[in-house]
Amino acid sequence: MAKNTYRYDEGNEAKSKNAPRNATKEPIGRNEFRKANEPKGEQKEKKVFKMPAFSLPRITLFKDRRVQLLFGFFFLLASLYLTIAFVSHIFTGDADQSIVEGLPQSTVKTSGLEAENWLGLAGAYVSNYFIREWLGIGAFFLIPLIFFWGYKIVFRSRNISVSYVNTLCLFSMLWTSLLCGYLVYTTNTVTDYGFLTGGIGYESTIWLESLIGSGTILLLAFLLIIFVVFFFNITTLIATKKENAADPGTGNFAKDEETYEQLSTGFNHYNNPSASLETEEEFEEVEDEEADMEEVASTFSVKKPTVSNGPNGHELELTVTPPAVVSPLPAPVNGLSLQIETPMLELEEMDLEAEPETEEETPVDWKVTPIPEEEMGREIENYDPTLDLARYQYPTLELLSDYGGNKVQVSKEELEANKDKIVETLANYNIGIASIKATIGPTVTLYEIVPDAGVRISKIKNLEDDIALSLAALGIRIIAPIPGKGTIGIEVPNKKKEMVSIKSMLSTEKFLKSEMDLPIAFGKTITNEVFITDLAKMPHLLMAGATGQGKSVGLNTILTSLLYKKHPSQLKFVLVDPKKVELSLFNKIERHFLAKLPDSEEPIITDTKKVVNTLNSLCMEMDMRYDLLKDAGCRNLKEYNQKFVERRLNPKKGHRFMPFIVLVIDELADLMMTAGKEVETPIARLAQLARAIGIHLVVATQRPSVNVITGIIKANFPCRISFKVTSKIDSRTILDTGGADQLVGQGDMLFSVGSDLIRLQCAFVDTPEVDRICDFIGDQQGYSDAYLLPEFVGDDSGGGEKADFDPANRDALFEDAARLIVMHQQGSTSLIQRRLKLGYNRAGRLIDQLEAAGVVGPFEGSKAREVLIPDEYSLEQLLNTLGK
Repeated sequence: MAKNTYRYDEGNEAKSKNAPRNATKEPIGRNEFRKANEPKGEQKEKKVFKMPAFSLPRITLFKDRRVQLLFGFFFLLASLYLTIAFVSHIFTGDADQSIVEGLPQSTVKTSGLEAENWLGLAGAYVSNYFIREWLGIGAFFLIPLIFFWGYKIVFRSRNISVSYVNTLCLFSMLWTSLLCGYLVYTTNTVTDYGFLTGGIGYESTIWLESLIGSGTILLLAFLLIIFVVFFFNITTLIATKKENAADPGTGNFAKDEETYEQLSTGFNHYNNPSASLETEEEFEEVEDEEADMEEVASTFSVKKPTVSNGPNGHELELTVTPPAVVSPLPAPVNGLSLQIETPMLELEEMDLEAEPETEEETPVDWKVTPIPEEEMGREIENYDPTLDLARYQYPTLELLSDYGGNKVQVSKEELEANKDKIVETLANYNIGIASIKATIGPTVTLYEIVPDAGVRISKIKNLEDDIALSLAALGIRIIAPIPGKGTIGIEVPNKKKEMVSIKSMLSTEKFLKSEMDLPIAFGKTITNEVFITDLAKMPHLLMAGATGQGKSVGLNTILTSLLYKKHPSQLKFVLVDPKKVELSLFNKIERHFLAKLPDSEEPIITDTKKVVNTLNSLCMEMDMRYDLLKDAGCRNLKEYNQKFVERRLNPKKGHRFMPFIVLVIDELADLMMTAGKEVETPIARLAQLARAIGIHLVVATQRPSVNVITGIIKANFPCRISFKVTSKIDSRTILDTGGADQLVGQGDMLFSVGSDLIRLQCAFVDTPEVDRICDFIGDQQGYSDAYLLPEFVGDDSGGGEKADFDPANRDALFEDAARLIVMHQQGSTSLIQRRLKLGYNRAGRLIDQLEAAGVVGPFEGSKAREVLIPDEYSLEQLLNTLGK
């Protein structure tokens, strides 16, 4: 998983606190930047910066010269050993190969006697693996590599760069092995390939040949050219020669030998009275640091280098002729500080090639380059939440099935016949028609009629059943008048309905280029237009429909549309499925798109008690998000995430990138029957408040009765969908108007948005398609766990949890209510209301106290609570215990 770190942009706080406009930010990397405190273009008086001395961390063991010599001589002897073994392998390798390969089956003593290598069995074994098994003839470059390591340690050579030798030998080793492998492979000299190429070179060549064929030799040539150009810095050398030829009088210290020697003398021949004779190693480090300062000084025109005694040794002061803005440069170690005035400079990253095991330090390479003007105010790169799953691939359209073409199945003869029947029926009631027009849809055909002048619209609307009888149709729907048009619409079902596949919807340009936050491709209108809407703007959706009319398919259509459009970091689902089978397919995308409680084992919530806890947990998430929006000064989730992406919010203060959360409830009626108010209250809270912080609800039910879709729920769901229902009462309950009982079924639905009512044919997505999509997503790398909601501890107290009961805060009628409950053996709130003449709220509090005291059991939906005390004698004992 790609690592996605978030670093807060402190510059935004400076902006909010009226920071000066000329404060600049100096980019130093992808996720962080420095602030340049010095205003651009403003000349300050002369200042001198003294950087504190620093020293590289050292391992105490390698300061001992004896340990250094031990490693140095080991590397020298190792290089000599490999030289003898490798050269001997040229003459004895073929004979020793069988001995080395048969070593596990024979004794070491016997194999050692049989080996012909000049260094015995060990030499045969080492040379066989380095040359024949691994690198071939390229293994010989390992010898100078190890030799120069030892030489530099033993003789403290300052003329040898270990990084230079390492890079040259390692590249030559691999490139030679690949080149020999290509030559052996193309000439088919398979018998000698082991000595020349080794296993790595030969197998790599086979792979490259199968991948790019003859382009292998071109690739090797390209690598060689690139290495030579970059390693020997050819372009820089050419540019330097041209520059020196054009201006031989330049003040470059590296080319001016006399000035170089003079400055070196000033550096190397000084007397420090505080120095000790035991600090020889420190003096050598100072010399290296001073040599590096020459490169810094060479960039400027120096008047006169002067050396003066300071509190920490010696200080070098260089005065630069051009006007400058003071910029601090790091000082050398051991107390030698550098005072210098330079133009505004950017110090690139140091290349410190320090080796703790030696007494000498490789010179520090200070590179000083001016900052380009266009980069002075460049901001840090925005935060990308998708980098957590950078390799995530969106589902492809090939996972979906194509259910035939999108050809309309209505013939011209059928249209003419329906038109004649409509005109004839209306003529029987003395209703004249000025014009009639037909619009063919996937399920129904809309006939728009313009009646003659003086005809009352209500007269036509009352003929709905008569027109249906004459057309012999399943059911027609009259729209009188059509909003925005001066016509009356009569929707007549087609004899052959067209199936609208989800593939045909998701492949449209309208969906692919949609910029909606949560786009949903519902289906097609009666004019064959693709209907796409934004769940984030609904902001909640209420669905109803009788069994088998397409309600579950509609839920799958919603989920599929969102899966095809959103990244797992941008969207999470909370799926509630009391049926336990409708949404079970989405278990596979748990670590990508699902959210659950921390202690929940199943990502799909099916238990009623867990549903209540999940809804309350979502309310807690909602409150936490609103607190974050309040601190950030944002009004909605989109503004908040935009601020976070631009790194204007500090994650140390709890800010984080927040995905959309879509709560899907497949059957609300079952939850209302078993939990009632415990479900209604959090759903109502979420519907009222959650839209601004990105939590959206999709609630479905079979029968939209008033005890299921209560007034407080219905008021907060402005967008509603109704498939075919059984009665006009249900249609009015869900849509506030009739018409849903006249639908054809099988995906035919009405979509209500405010006062608009749109008839659609819902897109069809089959179970195997959903299964393939979930498999495709589930097989990819996901998060370590599902998105965890805040932990919520439900009120599941039973008789054993008496510690939560506080006798001091109990109601004055607590004992009377307890005796009444035990006497009637019925744990009912209404019983306490009637007998003790109390209101519902106080009676409810008494029941809660009785539950906490262990008198009655937990809430069980519509059933009365179980009474846990069998008789009044046991009750008196309990009351005496609670009284203590």
